[in-house]
Amino acid sequence: MGLFKNIIDRFRGSEVDWDDLEETLIAGDLGIRLTTDLVDRLRETKGLTDADKVVEACRKEISSIIGDESIEIPSPRKDGKPTVILVAGVNGVGKTTSVAKLASFLKARGSSVVLAAADTFRAAAIEQLKIWAERVDVPIVTTQYQGDPSAVCFDAHQKAISTGADYLICDTAGRLHTRHNLMEELKKISRTLAKNDETAPHERLIVVDATTGSNALSQTKEFGTALDLTGVIVTKLDGSGKAGSIVAIKHELDVPARFIGTGEKEEDFSVFNPRAFIDTIL
Repeated sequence: MGLFKNIIDRFRGSEVDWDDLEETLIAGDLGIRLTTDLVDRLRETKGLTDADKVVEACRKEISSIIGDESIEIPSPRKDGKPTVILVAGVNGVGKTTSVAKLASFLKARGSSVVLAAADTFRAAAIEQLKIWAERVDVPIVTTQYQGDPSAVCFDAHQKAISTGADYLICDTAGRLHTRHNLMEELKKISRTLAKNDETAPHERLIVVDATTGSNALSQTKEFGTALDLTGVIVTKLDGSGKAGSIVAIKHELDVPARFIGTGEKEEDFSVFNPRAFIDTIL
């Protein structure tokens, strides 16, 4: 399964064709820049003549980029204030579902969570998050269709503070990363959250779809101009062996993968484990 098996299958029993290897890595969504750097370093390494040695060298290089340890959401704050998590992304990547799964994950850890339905551009999104909130049994703050997203987040933040919740998760509207006005709205939401707590939002996560390849990198880059992103939630890893965008995003933008989604069910969500990722997906 995945990129490394493809490399071994292509070059088993013969010397590695570096141009062919470069094409294979790019096809695995590692991106042109990372692939070029990686192949250049491999070519300079003596003794790399067969597929197994090349794969082992690739493993080490990729491990040095994404690290060895998972990055958890911090434990509840000792000052009693909620940790605010702002979640963004383009349409269709599974953002609202990921928000609900994250809420369930934190609740299972023993924490209390409030949701903010700040995707007010789609009435269906508000209803979808309401259904999820009921399913995972967490309170939610909503407004009417086409209401002010910043106001929803502000009200939800106040509710989280007044009720002593550990976390507030804000589900923002899915938007094209090329739409300047919508990106400016994300900045406004961040400023509004800071009115209740100047350190908020504490986590700024983007949701990307593993099947979209290099688009995941470009989306993260553009959203990073509006939000100082602290991590990536990668969805649909069950439907794609091409998960190299996780490595490319970390390499080019220094934004780490934090969570992965592998299906539609509530439990199909977990903390990103770099070692397992390299062993089972790549």
